[in-house]
Amino acid sequence: MTRTVGVEEEFLLVQSSSPFLAPAGDEVVARAEAGSAGQFEHELKREQAELGTAPHRHLVDLDRDLRARRAELAAAARERGVRLLASATSPLDEQVSTTADARYQRMTEMFGRLARMQLTCGMHVHVAIESPAEGVRVLDRIRGWLPVLTALSANSPYLAGQDTDYASYRTVLWGQWPTAGVADPFGTVEGYRTAREALIATGAALDDGMIYFDARLSANYPTVEIRVCDVCADVGDASVIAALARALVATAADDDAPPPQVRGELLRAATWRAARWGVEERLVDAYGARLVPAWELVEALVDDVGEALGEAGDDRVVAEGLARIRSRGTGARRQREAHAAGGIAGLVDALAELTVTPPGAGASGAS
Repeated sequence: MTRTVGVEEEFLLVQSSSPFLAPAGDEVVARAEAGSAGQFEHELKREQAELGTAPHRHLVDLDRDLRARRAELAAAARERGVRLLASATSPLDEQVSTTADARYQRMTEMFGRLARMQLTCGMHVHVAIESPAEGVRVLDRIRGWLPVLTALSANSPYLAGQDTDYASYRTVLWGQWPTAGVADPFGTVEGYRTAREALIATGAALDDGMIYFDARLSANYPTVEIRVCDVCADVGDASVIAALARALVATAADDDAPPPQVRGELLRAATWRAARWGVEERLVDAYGARLVPAWELVEALVDDVGEALGEAGDDRVVAEGLARIRSRGTGARRQREAHAAGGIAGLVDALAELTVTPPGAGASGAS
Protein backbone atom coordinates (compact mmCIF):
# COMPACT_ATOMS: atom_id res chain seq x y z
CA MET A 1 0.00 0.00 0.00
CA THR A 2 1.19 3.52 -0.79
CA ARG A 3 2.65 5.28 2.23
CA THR A 4 1.03 8.46 3.47
CA VAL A 5 2.92 11.73 3.25
CA GLY A 6 2.34 15.02 5.02
CA VAL A 7 4.08 18.39 4.99
CA GLU A 8 4.79 21.15 7.49
CA GLU A 9 5.68 24.60 6.16
CA GLU A 10 7.01 27.66 7.99
CA PHE A 11 6.45 31.23 6.74
CA LEU A 12 7.56 34.78 7.40
CA LEU A 13 5.06 37.45 8.35
CA VAL A 14 5.65 40.86 6.74
CA GLN A 15 3.85 44.15 7.35
CA SER A 16 1.60 45.10 4.46
CA SER A 17 2.19 48.84 4.82
CA SER A 18 5.96 48.94 5.37
CA PRO A 19 9.04 46.86 4.51
CA PHE A 20 9.46 45.26 7.92
CA LEU A 21 8.77 41.92 9.51
CA ALA A 22 5.57 41.73 11.55
CA PRO A 23 5.57 40.21 15.07
CA ALA A 24 2.04 38.91 14.57
CA GLY A 25 2.45 35.13 14.81
CA ASP A 26 0.19 34.68 17.84
CA GLU A 27 -2.67 36.65 16.31
CA VAL A 28 -2.36 35.15 12.83
CA VAL A 29 -2.25 31.57 14.09
CA ALA A 30 -5.22 32.14 16.42
CA ARG A 31 -7.27 33.62 13.58
CA ALA A 32 -6.37 30.81 11.19
CA GLU A 33 -7.27 28.17 13.77
CA ALA A 34 -10.63 29.83 14.44
CA GLY A 35 -11.71 29.63 10.81
CA SER A 36 -10.38 26.22 9.80
CA ALA A 37 -10.01 22.60 10.79
CA GLY A 38 -6.42 22.82 9.55
CA GLN A 39 -3.28 22.58 11.64
CA PHE A 40 -1.51 25.87 12.40
CA GLU A 41 1.27 26.44 14.92
CA HIS A 42 3.33 29.16 16.54
CA GLU A 43 7.04 29.18 15.85
CA LEU A 44 10.17 30.23 17.73
CA LYS A 45 9.81 33.79 16.45
CA ARG A 46 6.70 35.97 16.51
CA GLU A 47 7.49 36.92 12.91
CA GLN A 48 6.63 33.38 11.78
CA ALA A 49 3.70 31.02 11.44
CA GLU A 50 3.49 27.35 10.53
CA LEU A 51 0.96 25.11 8.84
CA GLY A 52 0.68 21.35 8.65
CA THR A 53 -1.28 19.14 6.30
CA ALA A 54 -3.05 15.92 7.07
CA PRO A 55 -1.31 12.72 5.90
CA HIS A 56 -2.33 11.78 2.35
CA ARG A 57 -1.86 8.77 0.08
CA HIS A 58 -2.57 10.66 -3.15
CA LEU A 59 -0.36 13.54 -4.21
CA VAL A 60 -3.26 15.49 -5.65
CA ASP A 61 -4.85 15.53 -2.18
CA LEU A 62 -1.63 16.69 -0.55
CA ASP A 63 -1.28 19.46 -3.12
CA ARG A 64 -4.88 20.56 -2.58
CA ASP A 65 -4.40 20.53 1.20
CA LEU A 66 -1.24 22.65 0.97
CA ARG A 67 -2.93 25.21 -1.24
CA ALA A 68 -5.96 25.43 1.06
CA ARG A 69 -3.89 25.81 4.23
CA ARG A 70 -1.69 28.48 2.63
CA ALA A 71 -4.77 30.40 1.52
CA GLU A 72 -6.30 30.21 5.01
CA LEU A 73 -3.11 31.32 6.73
CA ALA A 74 -2.66 34.17 4.24
CA ALA A 75 -6.27 35.29 4.80
CA ALA A 76 -5.73 35.31 8.56
CA ALA A 77 -2.57 37.36 8.03
CA ARG A 78 -4.38 39.90 5.83
CA GLU A 79 -6.95 40.48 8.58
CA ARG A 80 -4.03 41.60 10.78
CA GLY A 81 -2.53 43.83 8.08
CA VAL A 82 0.19 41.29 7.37
CA ARG A 83 1.41 39.36 4.34
CA LEU A 84 2.50 35.72 4.27
CA LEU A 85 5.90 35.14 2.68
CA ALA A 86 7.32 31.77 1.61
CA SER A 87 11.01 32.58 1.93
CA ALA A 88 13.37 30.48 4.01
CA THR A 89 15.34 33.51 5.23
CA SER A 90 14.23 37.10 5.62
CA PRO A 91 15.05 39.45 2.73
CA LEU A 92 13.99 42.28 5.06
CA ASP A 93 15.21 43.33 8.48
CA GLU A 94 16.34 40.97 11.22
CA GLN A 95 14.38 42.63 14.04
CA VAL A 96 12.94 39.47 15.55
CA SER A 97 11.24 38.68 18.84
CA THR A 98 10.78 35.36 20.57
CA THR A 99 7.32 33.90 21.02
CA ALA A 100 6.20 33.96 24.66
CA ASP A 101 6.65 30.32 25.57
CA ALA A 102 8.52 28.71 28.45
CA ARG A 103 10.34 26.26 26.19
CA TYR A 104 11.44 28.98 23.78
CA GLN A 105 12.67 31.02 26.75
CA ARG A 106 14.80 28.09 27.94
CA MET A 107 16.18 27.71 24.41
CA THR A 108 17.15 31.38 24.37
CA GLU A 109 18.83 31.14 27.77
CA MET A 110 20.79 28.05 26.73
CA PHE A 111 21.79 28.99 23.18
CA GLY A 112 22.07 32.78 23.39
CA ARG A 113 22.39 34.75 20.17
CA LEU A 114 21.91 31.62 18.08
CA ALA A 115 18.34 31.33 19.40
CA ARG A 116 17.72 35.08 19.63
CA MET A 117 18.53 35.68 15.95
CA GLN A 118 17.33 32.41 14.45
CA LEU A 119 14.75 33.14 11.76
CA THR A 120 14.56 30.43 9.15
CA CYS A 121 11.61 28.75 7.44
CA GLY A 122 11.81 25.13 6.41
CA MET A 123 9.61 22.48 4.89
CA HIS A 124 9.45 19.17 6.75
CA VAL A 125 8.17 16.08 4.95
CA HIS A 126 6.66 13.26 7.03
CA VAL A 127 6.48 9.81 5.44
CA ALA A 128 4.72 6.94 7.20
CA ILE A 129 6.73 3.98 8.50
CA GLU A 130 5.59 0.66 9.90
CA SER A 131 7.88 0.68 12.93
CA PRO A 132 10.84 2.52 14.47
CA ALA A 133 13.08 -0.30 13.23
CA GLU A 134 11.96 0.36 9.66
CA GLY A 135 12.48 4.06 10.26
CA VAL A 136 16.07 3.59 11.36
CA ARG A 137 16.71 1.38 8.34
CA VAL A 138 15.43 4.24 6.18
CA LEU A 139 17.50 6.90 7.95
CA ASP A 140 20.69 4.94 7.43
CA ARG A 141 20.01 4.51 3.69
CA ILE A 142 18.84 7.95 2.53
CA ARG A 143 21.70 10.08 3.86
CA GLY A 144 23.47 10.48 0.52
CA TRP A 145 20.39 11.71 -1.36
CA LEU A 146 19.20 14.40 1.05
CA PRO A 147 21.41 17.20 -0.34
CA VAL A 148 19.59 16.81 -3.68
CA LEU A 149 16.32 17.71 -1.94
CA THR A 150 18.02 20.75 -0.40
CA ALA A 151 19.19 21.87 -3.84
CA LEU A 152 15.74 21.43 -5.44
CA SER A 153 14.01 23.41 -2.68
CA ALA A 154 16.57 26.23 -2.43
CA ASN A 155 14.68 29.45 -1.65
CA SER A 156 16.76 31.68 0.62
CA PRO A 157 19.35 33.77 -1.23
CA TYR A 158 18.74 37.03 0.66
CA LEU A 159 19.29 38.02 4.27
CA ALA A 160 18.53 41.48 5.62
CA GLY A 161 18.52 43.08 2.18
CA GLN A 162 21.75 41.49 0.99
CA ASP A 163 22.37 38.68 -1.47
CA THR A 164 24.29 36.02 0.49
CA ASP A 165 25.60 34.37 -2.72
CA TYR A 166 23.91 31.18 -1.50
CA ALA A 167 20.82 29.54 -2.94
CA SER A 168 19.82 28.17 0.48
CA TYR A 169 21.31 30.35 3.18
CA ARG A 170 18.77 28.82 5.56
CA THR A 171 20.85 25.65 5.43
CA VAL A 172 23.90 27.58 6.63
CA LEU A 173 22.05 29.33 9.45
CA TRP A 174 20.18 26.23 10.56
CA GLY A 175 23.44 24.29 10.69
CA GLN A 176 24.57 26.38 13.65
CA TRP A 177 22.39 24.36 16.03
CA PRO A 178 24.54 21.71 17.74
CA THR A 179 22.21 18.84 16.78
CA ALA A 180 21.52 19.96 13.20
CA GLY A 181 22.79 18.37 10.03
CA VAL A 182 24.30 15.04 9.08
CA ALA A 183 24.09 12.14 11.52
CA ASP A 184 26.12 8.94 11.48
CA PRO A 185 24.30 5.67 10.71
CA PHE A 186 22.42 4.42 13.76
CA GLY A 187 22.21 0.72 12.96
CA THR A 188 19.37 -0.10 15.32
CA VAL A 189 16.55 1.59 17.19
CA GLU A 190 18.67 1.34 20.31
CA GLY A 191 21.49 3.08 18.48
CA TYR A 192 19.15 5.89 17.49
CA ARG A 193 17.80 6.26 21.03
CA THR A 194 21.31 6.25 22.48
CA ALA A 195 22.38 9.06 20.14
CA ARG A 196 19.24 11.09 20.90
CA GLU A 197 19.53 10.63 24.66
CA ALA A 198 23.23 11.54 24.66
CA LEU A 199 22.49 14.85 22.93
CA ILE A 200 19.81 15.68 25.48
CA ALA A 201 21.95 14.55 28.43
CA THR A 202 24.85 16.75 27.31
CA GLY A 203 22.68 19.83 26.82
CA ALA A 204 23.05 19.98 23.04
CA ALA A 205 19.26 19.58 22.91
CA LEU A 206 16.69 20.45 25.55
CA ASP A 207 14.28 17.72 24.46
CA ASP A 208 13.28 15.43 21.59
CA GLY A 209 11.96 18.41 19.62
CA MET A 210 15.49 19.81 19.38
CA ILE A 211 16.94 16.72 17.71
CA TYR A 212 17.50 18.53 14.44
CA PHE A 213 19.05 15.77 12.33
CA ASP A 214 18.61 16.14 8.57
CA ALA A 215 16.18 13.25 8.91
CA ARG A 216 14.82 11.80 12.12
CA LEU A 217 12.12 9.65 13.63
CA SER A 218 9.28 12.02 14.42
CA ALA A 219 8.67 12.52 18.12
CA ASN A 220 4.92 12.87 17.53
CA TYR A 221 3.97 10.69 14.55
CA PRO A 222 4.85 7.22 13.16
CA THR A 223 6.91 8.82 10.42
CA VAL A 224 10.37 9.54 9.15
CA GLU A 225 10.67 13.33 9.07
CA ILE A 226 12.94 14.78 6.38
CA ARG A 227 14.01 18.29 7.41
CA VAL A 228 16.52 19.48 4.79
CA CYS A 229 14.25 21.59 2.56
CA ASP A 230 13.64 25.31 2.38
CA VAL A 231 10.00 26.32 2.37
CA CYS A 232 9.19 26.54 -1.33
CA ALA A 233 7.91 29.72 -2.92
CA ASP A 234 5.77 27.68 -5.32
CA VAL A 235 3.48 25.14 -3.66
CA GLY A 236 3.73 22.94 -6.75
CA ASP A 237 7.46 22.53 -6.07
CA ALA A 238 6.66 21.53 -2.50
CA SER A 239 4.34 18.76 -3.69
CA VAL A 240 6.89 17.41 -6.16
CA ILE A 241 9.66 17.34 -3.55
CA ALA A 242 7.32 15.64 -1.07
CA ALA A 243 6.64 12.94 -3.69
CA LEU A 244 10.39 12.42 -4.15
CA ALA A 245 10.85 12.20 -0.38
CA ARG A 246 8.10 9.59 -0.09
CA ALA A 247 9.63 7.53 -2.89
CA LEU A 248 13.04 7.80 -1.24
CA VAL A 249 11.66 6.45 2.04
CA ALA A 250 9.72 3.66 0.32
CA THR A 251 12.77 2.59 -1.68
CA ALA A 252 15.01 2.56 1.38
CA ALA A 253 12.48 0.62 3.45
CA ASP A 254 12.42 -2.14 0.83
CA ASP A 255 16.22 -2.34 0.54
CA ASP A 256 17.65 -5.33 2.41
CA ALA A 257 21.26 -4.64 1.44
CA PRO A 258 23.61 -3.11 3.99
CA PRO A 259 23.39 0.70 3.95
CA PRO A 260 25.95 2.39 1.72
CA GLN A 261 29.01 3.65 3.55
CA VAL A 262 29.23 7.42 3.09
CA ARG A 263 31.49 9.45 5.33
CA GLY A 264 29.98 12.33 7.27
CA GLU A 265 32.48 14.90 6.06
CA LEU A 266 31.59 14.12 2.43
CA LEU A 267 27.90 14.52 3.22
CA ARG A 268 28.62 17.87 4.86
CA ALA A 269 30.47 18.92 1.71
CA ALA A 270 27.50 17.78 -0.38
CA THR A 271 25.11 19.75 1.81
CA TRP A 272 27.27 22.87 1.58
CA ARG A 273 27.43 22.68 -2.20
CA ALA A 274 23.66 22.18 -2.46
CA ALA A 275 23.16 25.23 -0.24
CA ARG A 276 25.67 27.31 -2.18
CA TRP A 277 24.35 26.82 -5.71
CA GLY A 278 21.16 24.77 -5.54
CA VAL A 279 20.73 23.11 -8.95
CA GLU A 280 22.57 25.88 -10.84
CA GLU A 281 26.01 24.24 -10.68
CA ARG A 282 27.51 20.83 -9.98
CA LEU A 283 26.54 18.77 -6.95
CA VAL A 284 28.38 16.13 -4.95
CA ASP A 285 27.53 12.54 -5.81
CA ALA A 286 28.05 11.28 -2.26
CA TYR A 287 27.98 7.63 -3.31
CA GLY A 288 30.59 8.15 -6.03
CA ALA A 289 32.61 10.85 -4.19
CA ARG A 290 32.68 13.09 -7.25
CA LEU A 291 31.22 16.26 -8.67
CA VAL A 292 28.52 15.84 -11.31
CA PRO A 293 26.15 18.24 -13.11
CA ALA A 294 23.25 18.97 -10.79
CA TRP A 295 20.53 17.70 -13.11
CA GLU A 296 22.47 14.51 -13.79
CA LEU A 297 22.32 13.81 -10.05
CA VAL A 298 18.62 14.70 -9.90
CA GLU A 299 18.00 12.23 -12.72
CA ALA A 300 20.01 9.59 -10.86
CA LEU A 301 17.79 10.09 -7.80
CA VAL A 302 14.65 9.75 -9.92
CA ASP A 303 16.04 6.55 -11.45
CA ASP A 304 16.89 5.17 -8.02
CA VAL A 305 13.35 5.73 -6.67
CA GLY A 306 11.55 5.22 -9.99
CA GLU A 307 9.75 2.02 -8.99
CA ALA A 308 8.32 3.66 -5.86
CA LEU A 309 7.26 6.72 -7.85
CA GLY A 310 5.44 4.49 -10.29
CA GLU A 311 3.71 2.46 -7.59
CA ALA A 312 2.41 5.68 -6.00
CA GLY A 313 1.29 7.05 -9.36
CA ASP A 314 3.65 10.00 -8.97
CA ASP A 315 6.09 9.39 -11.81
CA ARG A 316 4.50 11.65 -14.43
CA VAL A 317 3.76 14.46 -11.98
CA VAL A 318 7.32 14.40 -10.65
CA ALA A 319 8.78 14.40 -14.16
CA GLU A 320 6.66 17.39 -15.13
CA GLY A 321 7.40 19.21 -11.90
CA LEU A 322 11.14 18.72 -12.18
CA ALA A 323 11.01 19.93 -15.78
CA ARG A 324 9.35 23.15 -14.56
CA ILE A 325 12.00 23.68 -11.89
CA ARG A 326 14.75 23.05 -14.44
CA SER A 327 13.20 25.51 -16.88
CA ARG A 328 12.42 28.47 -14.60
CA GLY A 329 14.63 27.74 -11.61
CA THR A 330 14.11 27.19 -7.89
CA GLY A 331 12.79 29.85 -5.57
CA ALA A 332 16.32 31.23 -5.23
CA ARG A 333 16.53 32.12 -8.91
CA ARG A 334 13.02 33.55 -8.89
CA GLN A 335 13.85 35.73 -5.88
CA ARG A 336 16.92 37.10 -7.66
CA GLU A 337 14.94 37.80 -10.82
CA ALA A 338 12.28 39.65 -8.82
CA HIS A 339 14.97 41.64 -7.01
CA ALA A 340 16.64 42.58 -10.30
CA ALA A 341 13.31 43.88 -11.57
CA GLY A 342 12.10 45.73 -8.48
CA GLY A 343 14.57 45.65 -5.61
CA ILE A 344 13.66 44.29 -2.20
CA ALA A 345 10.14 45.76 -2.39
CA GLY A 346 9.55 44.06 -5.73
CA LEU A 347 10.96 40.82 -4.36
CA VAL A 348 8.57 40.88 -1.39
CA ASP A 349 5.60 41.67 -3.63
CA ALA A 350 6.45 38.84 -6.00
CA LEU A 351 6.99 36.34 -3.19
CA ALA A 352 3.77 37.28 -1.42
CA GLU A 353 1.81 36.72 -4.61
CA LEU A 354 3.59 33.47 -5.44
CA THR A 355 3.14 32.10 -1.91
CA VAL A 356 -0.64 31.95 -2.23
CA THR A 357 -1.35 31.96 -5.97
CA PRO A 358 1.46 29.85 -7.45
CA PRO A 359 1.48 29.35 -11.20
CA GLY A 360 1.70 26.00 -12.93
CA ALA A 361 -0.22 22.76 -12.73
CA GLY A 362 1.34 21.64 -9.48
CA ALA A 363 0.32 18.08 -8.70
CA SER A 364 -3.12 18.32 -10.24
CA GLY A 365 -2.46 15.35 -12.46
CA ALA A 366 -1.56 13.02 -9.59
CA SER A 367 -3.57 9.91 -9.00
